[in-house]
Amino acid sequence: MTTTTKGSAVLTLPSDTEILVTREFNAPRDLVWRVFTEPELIRRWWAGQRGTVTEASVDLRVGGTWRYVMTTTDGFDVAFHGEYREIEAPARMTHTEVFEGMPDGDSDPSLNHYTFAEHDGRTTLTVRTVVSSKEVRDMIIATGMEGGMQEGYDLVEELAVELAGEQAPA
Repeated sequence: MTTTTKGSAVLTLPSDTEILVTREFNAPRDLVWRVFTEPELIRRWWAGQRGTVTEASVDLRVGGTWRYVMTTTDGFDVAFHGEYREIEAPARMTHTEVFEGMPDGDSDPSLNHYTFAEHDGRTTLTVRTVVSSKEVRDMIIATGMEGGMQEGYDLVEELAVELAGEQAPA
């Protein structure tokens, strides 16, 4: 049985306008990519343990859009959307991200840069989020996003390991 690396994402703040997350997954890059980009798999991890994903739409092409919606365990709807700016499957992608609960709407999206690097069948994901100001960065951190991210990424690894098992020869 393949072991997982629960709760191992590392979050740092390299500048006033950046959030950097690094996480290693015990699964090949192409499978981790699938878990991050296929709606039926996104539905199984994106909410972490904090709710249920009610929408995961993905138009995975440059200029295409994505939208995820969850209903939290407290009954609130939380939605994010964005547009893909760069896609080089399964190595990297860049997309905008907008929290639909912000009063400014789409005026100030963050830009998320994902890099998927594989070594010896393991994948290191690096996500660099760039925002417009220190205040926005700090507000994102203050939401408790790190705990939800850890839960979600644990589920990403479980799903990728599950997919690897399905591909293994009988």
